[in-house]
Amino acid sequence: MEYSIKSGNPEKQRVGCVVVGVFEHRRLSGPAAAIDQISGGYLGSIMRRGDMDGRPGQVFILHNVPNTLSDRVMLVGCGREREFDAGRYQQATEAAVKALNANGARDAVSYLTELNVRGQDLAWRVRRAVEITEQALYRYQAPGTAAAAQEQTAVRRPLTRLTFAVASRRDLGLAERSLAEGDAAANGVRLARELGNLPPNVCTPAYLADRARQLGDEHDALTVEVLDPADMEAQGMGALLAVARGSRQPARLIVMRYQGAPADTAPQVLVGKGVTFDSGGISLKPAAKMDEMKFDMCGAASVFGVVHAVAAMELPINLVGIVPAVENMPGGAATKPGDVVESMSGQTIEILNTDAEGRLILCDALHYARRFEPANIIDIATLTGACVVALGSHASGLLGKDEALVRRLQEAGERSGDRAWPLPLWDDYQRQLRSNFADMANVGGREAGTITAACFLSRFTDGMSWAHLDIAGVAWTGGRRKGATGRPVPLLLEYLRGVAASA
Repeated sequence: MEYSIKSGNPEKQRVGCVVVGVFEHRRLSGPAAAIDQISGGYLGSIMRRGDMDGRPGQVFILHNVPNTLSDRVMLVGCGREREFDAGRYQQATEAAVKALNANGARDAVSYLTELNVRGQDLAWRVRRAVEITEQALYRYQAPGTAAAAQEQTAVRRPLTRLTFAVASRRDLGLAERSLAEGDAAANGVRLARELGNLPPNVCTPAYLADRARQLGDEHDALTVEVLDPADMEAQGMGALLAVARGSRQPARLIVMRYQGAPADTAPQVLVGKGVTFDSGGISLKPAAKMDEMKFDMCGAASVFGVVHAVAAMELPINLVGIVPAVENMPGGAATKPGDVVESMSGQTIEILNTDAEGRLILCDALHYARRFEPANIIDIATLTGACVVALGSHASGLLGKDEALVRRLQEAGERSGDRAWPLPLWDDYQRQLRSNFADMANVGGREAGTITAACFLSRFTDGMSWAHLDIAGVAWTGGRRKGATGRPVPLLLEYLRGVAASA
């Protein structure tokens, strides 16, 4: 998609379509009112017939509107004007983009970016417009699929050029910078979705390592290091390697370091769970929906997406992305329930359930992250089904003992529309991890599974400002719409933009 910014009257745009907003009860937005006036009340007469009343997400396309230069004028319902917030803006933008792409308008100018969105400024509106557009138009291109098969689902005359309007020429510079940021963020989300959607026989730990090296080649400020099993053995990563024992795919620990600030600036560190396929190991999962366990590396995918976007934006921060990448399979060498392993920190773990493997690879990666002396460390993982039960697909679970960090992440989620919700991390829950044979067990029973998983991780982050995002409910969708979502890349980028702004 080609994006641009411009300022000008809607009736003078010589394009395939001009997009304007209509609020409920047929209340025209400013750009829509301008078209209505120049056309002699044409829009008003159409709406009085009942075809458009401004309900949220409603779309109505007009052709050959008098005294305008565009082929079409699209009216998009925005709901009540006083209730037009971030959610309504997303709904209107998404509805407009999907309709444009389906109706043969190869290029368009959207005036939705001129609307006042409650609590948000122009920079946010432009940035989010790009992100929403890319999200709405994303289509997974399966590697190796016959071109003829893909052609059957392709749009014949897709939208290829989209311009966002600003009310004043004085806003062009700000809007263009926001456009570039939005494009970088959208590319980061797309990368996360592409990695998550790849089949697990393609997206292996070695594949992720190679993809990280490619990112390093694309960005001058990014350096990449990959540890193989021998390196991890030398580091004492017994918990991480225990998960990989049953697989023929060797584990990798991927470290991506972006330097956008002076070398002595403490970095932000992101650690993403990278289980490229999770069979459950000896504690084998049920067959139903096991195919979706290729998405168990979506935490890792989000780290890739964030690193890619931050490097493209050239944010003035230092960032380290760490991805422990493994495949969890049953086999003769696989870890068994009852085994005791020693983590890199020296703490021992009794493995009661081999399907609680994400915390095992994360604990060694979190301890490894200490060497970077991070300002903050955030892990991202499709960690527990309990989080899906608690929060559904609407919000990530958010836990941590640094209340300021938790609050900043929650606020970033609200601003980005990629929400997270805090859960308690009280010491009361730690007793559920007691073991008679090791320092701790890797599971704490049925109750409060999301919290006890975070309690486990907290034992490896003493002295660090740490937060945990459980994305099991938001990282992918199932059923006919099955696919990775790219979350929580938007949340993390919003948080890191805030870090950069306060530096």
